Amino acid sequence: MAAQTTYLELSEVEGGSHKFYEVIVDGVEVKIRYGRIGDPGQTQTKSYPTPEKAKAEADKKINEKLRKGYEQAVMGVRKKRPLTRRQVTSSPSTAQRSPILWKFDSGSAAFGIFIDINHCWVGNQNGQVFKLNHQGEVLNQFQLPDGVKCIVADDVWIYVGCDDGNVYDLSGKLPRLAYEIDENIDIFWLDIYDGILGVSDAQGAVVKIDPEGESQWTRLSQGRSGWMIRADVAGFYHGHGAGVTMYDLEFGKQVWHQPTDGTVLFGWQEADKVYAGTSAKKVHCFSKQGEALAVYRCDDFVYSCATAEKGKYVFAGDSSSSIYCFTQTGDRLWKLSTGYGSALSMQLFGERLYIVTTQGALACIDASEAAIKAAHLGELPQTVNIKAPQISGTPVSSLELETTSDTSQGVIVECFQDGSKLRVRVVSPGYHPDWMVQFPKNIREKGVRYLVQEIRESSHGGFYRAYGEIKKLNL
Repeated sequence: MAAQTTYLELSEVEGGSHKFYEVIVDGVEVKIRYGRIGDPGQTQTKSYPTPEKAKAEADKKINEKLRKGYEQAVMGVRKKRPLTRRQVTSSPSTAQRSPILWKFDSGSAAFGIFIDINHCWVGNQNGQVFKLNHQGEVLNQFQLPDGVKCIVADDVWIYVGCDDGNVYDLSGKLPRLAYEIDENIDIFWLDIYDGILGVSDAQGAVVKIDPEGESQWTRLSQGRSGWMIRADVAGFYHGHGAGVTMYDLEFGKQVWHQPTDGTVLFGWQEADKVYAGTSAKKVHCFSKQGEALAVYRCDDFVYSCATAEKGKYVFAGDSSSSIYCFTQTGDRLWKLSTGYGSALSMQLFGERLYIVTTQGALACIDASEAAIKAAHLGELPQTVNIKAPQISGTPVSSLELETTSDTSQGVIVECFQDGSKLRVRVVSPGYHPDWMVQFPKNIREKGVRYLVQEIRESSHGGFYRAYGEIKKLNL
């Protein structure tokens, strides 16, 4: 019997849902593909004992979608909608040039940045993510399905928020699907704390998503366009069109709200403070209890901000390709030109200020007192210019896992059916057998066992997290 295909779409006007749902029944196998119209989407395949049971399960899923408003459609008639991207302009700065040690050209406007002791990460709107060392040399690169909105770290994990509506883990050799965000959520920014994901969206909403990818609560803030979200053990700090709002992590209760001058365009946090850069040319500093502490005044829209440890110095990047440094109390110490467009994100590490820009550059700036003093005198270092390698990144669609029968190193986990969900648990001795494992969504197969490089307990207990390379066990 030939395979039977049902293709459905739900497309609403004025920015509503625009997604597809395809079901293919081939004997005892049901293949489901879903996502935003025009995208490849995500695919799940399940097998059933008989063709009749496979057909019954497929009919059940199709009818559920029809009741939600999906309709029969012809693939390719409706076109992909443009995604919301941060609308930014950048004009040249008239300030003295900053002391740039090296500049990496990623090839497209870049929002994503993360710097740690070993690596520098940059992600751009072409969906490329580059992993570099602190000399700007490329160590690895990945190709994601769509533009990179942000890069965040959670302990040893590196996560990337993508314009396809998903979050990918780049801690291994291949990108792995860590969280599937609802297609209706137009992601603006995200942050992760101990596996708990916070998402801010175009409507000004905040969504809490647990390590299994299930939404726990949603709160609509007082303003739209939530470009800032920061997370810690207490909750989410959300910056939007009407200011900054703090929500309790567990229940989503509003703890405090502070208005800001202008729309919040970027946010930063320290252990006891949060910072919000705004369209009113200011960076606002609040304590994590909601007290207004200081205001840092720039000369144009503030696209990004960051601090030295404990907020000793505050840095900002504006829409006129300038960067600033302030004292903790708000006094401006200096203003310099980036040289490569406006800084869309930034991070200080040691005495180096790293920025990613509208021109797609990741620039390493010497922010030491001596270098800044020399720059104001016109004495600048010779900038090393580095271009992205002309090779394709590892495609995220590559789901093939290496197989192994050697279990001498690593931890064994297994995937099992739990109601309508596929979950993962540890079967190696010495672990809690009833704790679930945060495990990539797009490689789960019922009944399959995997060898994971490392399994770590979450900071607050109750579940495990898979880290590093994953192989399929062939026993």
